[in-house]
Amino acid sequence: MSNEADNLSVEQQRVDHVIKEISKKEEKLYSRATGLKENVIELRKKFWEDVTINLDEPDDVIETEASIKQQAELLSERESVHGKVGEELKTFEKLKNSPYFGRIDFVEDTAKENDQLYIGIKSLMDYEEENFLIYDWRAPISSLYYDYSPGKAIYETIEGKITGEITLKRQFIIREGLIKGMFDTGVTIGDHLLQQALGHNASTTMKSIVATIQKEQNKIIRNERSDLLVVQGVAGSGKTSAALQRIAYLMYRYREELHADNVVLFSPNPLFTSYISNVLPELGETNIRQETFLDYLEKSVGDNLSVESPFKQMEYVLTENGSDTYAIRMKGMHYKSSLDFKDMIDEFSTQLINDGIQFRNITFRKNILISKEQISDYFYSLEKEIATPNKMELVLKWILKEIRTIQKEEKNKDWVMDQVELLDKEAYLKAQYELQRQDEKTGFDDASVEEEYLRSQVVKKYFSSIKKRVKRFEFVHVLATYRRFFTDWNPQTTPEYWKEICDQTASDLSRKYLTWEDATPYLYFKGTLLGDDRADRSVRHLIIDEAQDYSAFQFAYIQHLFPYTRMTLLGDVNQAIYTYATEENPLIPETFLGNHERITLSKSYRSTKQIVEFTKYFAPGEEVIEPFNREGSKPRIRRNNKEDLAAELIDSIQSIREKGLQTIAIICKTLQESETIYNLLQDEVTIDLINEETYSYQQGLLVLPIYLAKGIEFDAVIIPDASKQAYFMESDRTLFYTACTRAMHELVMVSGKEPCTFIEEAPKDTYEMN
Repeated sequence: MSNEADNLSVEQQRVDHVIKEISKKEEKLYSRATGLKENVIELRKKFWEDVTINLDEPDDVIETEASIKQQAELLSERESVHGKVGEELKTFEKLKNSPYFGRIDFVEDTAKENDQLYIGIKSLMDYEEENFLIYDWRAPISSLYYDYSPGKAIYETIEGKITGEITLKRQFIIREGLIKGMFDTGVTIGDHLLQQALGHNASTTMKSIVATIQKEQNKIIRNERSDLLVVQGVAGSGKTSAALQRIAYLMYRYREELHADNVVLFSPNPLFTSYISNVLPELGETNIRQETFLDYLEKSVGDNLSVESPFKQMEYVLTENGSDTYAIRMKGMHYKSSLDFKDMIDEFSTQLINDGIQFRNITFRKNILISKEQISDYFYSLEKEIATPNKMELVLKWILKEIRTIQKEEKNKDWVMDQVELLDKEAYLKAQYELQRQDEKTGFDDASVEEEYLRSQVVKKYFSSIKKRVKRFEFVHVLATYRRFFTDWNPQTTPEYWKEICDQTASDLSRKYLTWEDATPYLYFKGTLLGDDRADRSVRHLIIDEAQDYSAFQFAYIQHLFPYTRMTLLGDVNQAIYTYATEENPLIPETFLGNHERITLSKSYRSTKQIVEFTKYFAPGEEVIEPFNREGSKPRIRRNNKEDLAAELIDSIQSIREKGLQTIAIICKTLQESETIYNLLQDEVTIDLINEETYSYQQGLLVLPIYLAKGIEFDAVIIPDASKQAYFMESDRTLFYTACTRAMHELVMVSGKEPCTFIEEAPKDTYEMN
């Protein structure tokens, strides 16, 4: 038997031993889980048997509530423990399938013996809890596996730096407890392991990359010192995967400080949110808060306003360039995305210290309790030196005081007694109990005392909704005040076409409609009046994916909301499809960046070498793009007569499927084009249309606009119209590049007689034409 076969046999014996240890621990945990499950079931069955229920007397009502609460807390605690045991059992199942993926033999300088360290997704000790069988990939010592080749190496612990030598570095592919591949390597992650991981078909959810983390990705993951980490990564470089592993690492490293509730990820669209939702659970961590920036803004807008999504804005830009309002709106988009516009809002807010804030009447039963004029007079009677949000707090307290006075007067009116007579028996019982508690001497025969109490409760109930609205500052008419910014105010300096921009914006606001370029400025302005209730001080870490698509104003607003939050920004200047909104503004303004660290990922792992070699020639930026050495077919350009488009597409789909590829995306420039293609093909093949309301997708044939494909990968991509007529402006470059780089294995571009100019920038030997 060869030395290689000997090594494989020894390693398989160890895998078998580890699985036996897991099975023993699993059996012990199963017996505990069974006992807990039976306990939970028994508690649920006997819940009401163990609760004392008596509603006849006021004292009995209180006792019943206490009994229900106690039983519910006991059940909740048992269910929580049972849930944790269930999660541990799931981890054991994963480990039995593939216990680990790497091994390093390390000799510390101060020691003589080799330590054999096996690296996996979770730490595991033997049944006696004495020795480590597997080290968590996030453990300090595991960094050796990702950062060093055999030879001198160093890693950091809480106690300090440990130096030594790696004498062996081995990688495994283990499936269902059997070693399918084993490689000794001198580089970070051997090509064998990475080739196999990248050669599979696309999945509908992103997978964790812990077994194939590259050295440059590991720098992102284990970076603990940077308050602001900026990752510029080319398409398919694994920047999003690395950022999610980074969160998993930080949650492991700072277990007491960082947890799922205080980490937030802004993703580019709902489909992408669903796509990445499995990564952290796969690593044994609870999913963090994931939402789009649109979701985040919509929660704060209020005033029954509707907000245009960035995708609808994009659709407008790409399809409405013949409309009368197009040129003015494009000017407005550019200006409202800038820091100059933020300065203008600050100037307007300063002017409002003297006059101009619009207020609302506070009404009750169609009567004005406190008029908007009274509120305005009180606000502007306060000292000018007091900050506007603080003055609003003082106004709020004044209004509540006035309402309490009105409430007392309202109590004796006839309508209140009408409502008292409609109360049920339970309300009367509660009233008796409360009166008894307040004064033991008060008898139930004293009808006037009881009536007084019931009147108070009725009025309190009806006025509570008014108080809630007041506490939400609804007495301030933010929308009307913001609209005055465009109708009644003359700033010192204005951009070109300012009057036309103002007219267009005022018209939108009168319809209670916020365009995407107005949504962030409106909320920023609202914050200058009322204070920033969306400033979530509990957020400890914020990740922004596709950061290149945020405007300068949006970045400034995010910094304003999260001034003390650590951030990780992920982006690719080559995929900046929204740069029309910022033009001269840098993708990430220096005023936002301040003190930061930047890491660049230049190697693309998603697409085959042939696809990367083709797309890099028309990439918009100047960043170096290196392909990973995974061979495949050259991108294909298919000439087509428009009348035959359906047949051409079906022929392309069939040829791709013959290669065993399952997920094929027909990526269009716009949603409008996507709907046209969908209608063209839906009677011929099974196809799904993806729009901004789509939250997940299945493997198969899809059609979607480019801006919803960001961050996602597919086995094959078909661009149904890659002609000069479709992609002819320089601003189309990022769109076309983004569409092409979604493909893992196959890229097909259908065009008429003249392919788009971006294709012509690539050498003819980088693609095929038929």
